[in-house]
Formats: sequence, C-alpha cells, structure tokens
Amino acid sequence: QVQLVESGGGLVQAGDSLRLSCAASGRSFSNYYMGWFRQAPGKEREFVAAISWSTGEIRYADSVKGRFTMSGVNAKNAVYLQMNSLKPEDTAVYYCAARRSITLVTMVQSNEYDTWGQGTQVTVSS
Repeated sequence: QVQLVESGGGLVQAGDSLRLSCAASGRSFSNYYMGWFRQAPGKEREFVAAISWSTGEIRYADSVKGRFTMSGVNAKNAVYLQMNSLKPEDTAVYYCAARRSITLVTMVQSNEYDTWGQGTQVTVSS
C-alpha cells in the first residue's frame, strides 16, 4: 500500500522559515499531480500549492504567493514546500496529496486527490 509521509513541521516565530517534505513509501505508484493543503483548527482544508508532473506547472494559493515555493522530484514521488516569511495565520496541519489519474483538473480542489498523508503540524507564533 502506498503512503505519503510528510515531515519538517514545527514551532517557529513569525518571519522564520520551514521546509516541508513529502515522500511516497511502499510500492511504487504513478501519479500525475501532487499538492499541499492545510487545515487550521475550526476551518476547512484549503489549497496551498500543487504541481503537474506532465506540464511542470506549479500553482499557488494567493495567500502564499511570493512566500512559499514548491518543488519536487517526479522519479522519487517527492515534493517539498519551502515556506519563508511565515505568519501566524499560516498555522495549520499541512497535508501532502497525490492524484493518480492523468485527467485534467484544476489542481486546487482537495477532492481531485486520491492519496493523502497524515499531515505535519506547523505552528507560527507572533
């Protein structure tokens, strides 16, 4: 069974940086999109960033543009999220997700992804 495993979360101060990692474990699988989502207490899960392996397109939520950078290695089914200039409102559990279908999607909807990690907590203090 394939699992996505996130790492790199932690407690930081406003203005600091963190780098999240996500890698697939278990048997190899093909996926065409990978994304990062986050969920703060009492809020719905929201899109952060995503990559299309076939086109190389990377999309970002407006709230993180210019501060977060997503990268990845397709052959390793691994993605990273470099988060700079962190704000208290970035506090959330961050989830990695993958989509195994090549069907064209928006990349920003959580229901477009079929494989999820357990999440890693990011807490930004003011």
